[in-house]
Amino acid sequence: MTELTTDRLLLRNWKEPDREPYAALNADPAVMEHFPAPQTREQSDALIDRNRPAIDERGWGLWALEVRETGEFIGFTGLSVPSFEAPFMPAVEIGWRLAKGAWGNGYASEAARAALAYGFGPAGLDEIVSFTATPNLPSQRVMQRIGMTRDEAGDFDHPRIEVGHRLRRHVFYRISRSQWESTR
Repeated sequence: MTELTTDRLLLRNWKEPDREPYAALNADPAVMEHFPAPQTREQSDALIDRNRPAIDERGWGLWALEVRETGEFIGFTGLSVPSFEAPFMPAVEIGWRLAKGAWGNGYASEAARAALAYGFGPAGLDEIVSFTATPNLPSQRVMQRIGMTRDEAGDFDHPRIEVGHRLRRHVFYRISRSQWESTR
């Protein structure tokens, strides 16, 4: 099992006690502002159930995120393969979702840098992408902080969000292994 550590954080596989705080995070309208709707407990549990074996099998996925000093679960950060058709596919995406109480501490950027290092290191990836709904400026700032560049030609309408929905249009960011290496 792959675990990543930073000065303040542990990126690890999911545990049963993560289910309750993860479901609460996904039910929080503030956390889910840039998603079409908050998630049900079943949807929340399904992500955990998909990621546990993925992390065990390939060494990476969306890792549970924990504050090392306290052991507090605060969300997830990691790498995943998007499961919808898009012009940029196939690709590996970096993403994060943190509980509101964890915002503003630099945790998303810190954890994302660790995930990038794993992606371009042991996982051997050549490129990592990220995307979010156009109004999600906080996530776009994280993408920029970790060295990603917006590819405006790659911006797209998310196929799983209905036409006319305010979150349908997504911005697209990417970083190559060589770009990442030049920023280290």
